[in-house]
Amino acid sequence: MAELFERSADEIEIIPARKLVGTVGGLLRASGDDFVTEKVSQLQLDFEGVAGDFHRGRTRRSGGREPWYPRGTEMRNERQVSIVADDELAKIADGMGIARIAPEWIGANLVLDGVPRLSLLPAGTLLFFQEGVTLKIDSQNGPCRLAGRSVADHAGMADREAGALLFPKVGRRLRGLVAWVEKPGTITEGEAVSVRVPEQWIYRG
Repeated sequence: MAELFERSADEIEIIPARKLVGTVGGLLRASGDDFVTEKVSQLQLDFEGVAGDFHRGRTRRSGGREPWYPRGTEMRNERQVSIVADDELAKIADGMGIARIAPEWIGANLVLDGVPRLSLLPAGTLLFFQEGVTLKIDSQNGPCRLAGRSVADHAGMADREAGALLFPKVGRRLRGLVAWVEKPGTITEGEAVSVRVPEQWIYRG
């Protein structure tokens, strides 16, 4: 009888959708002329992203993450909001041999508490904030040497370039997520977040 329920070799395994619950552990905004952020108590968001933030905009210019376009090509800004988790930043810091990595050093906008393995949430995950904002996850935020240099500088590492190279290596799948604004509004520190993880499967063609 068991063989009736066995999966055939060409059948795709579907992982059902699920819901998780998190909390806004911190909010930050890059109000200067670079990506480094500073702590704030609230974030105002519209369809261009975080009001007053360095990464704000409906579009952005392509860079090293988009080698299929000439550098500087105008494209949709799917990186309006950067999301991290403190436990993952602690793992990166441990791997780099430093005491800590503060979210603001790498340009984070949102620290999300209570969601295990945050950086592994799949694309399409929706974050419903208690006060009405909705963010949609686009992808993992790949660690880069620019953020690595910021970490090395803030942590006082003796070899800045070694730190810049080590951060991408250690931070892979731990550096958080990027998202865009699906429904605007205001996010407040301590706010509850409903995390809707979509169905998942491995596409093998």
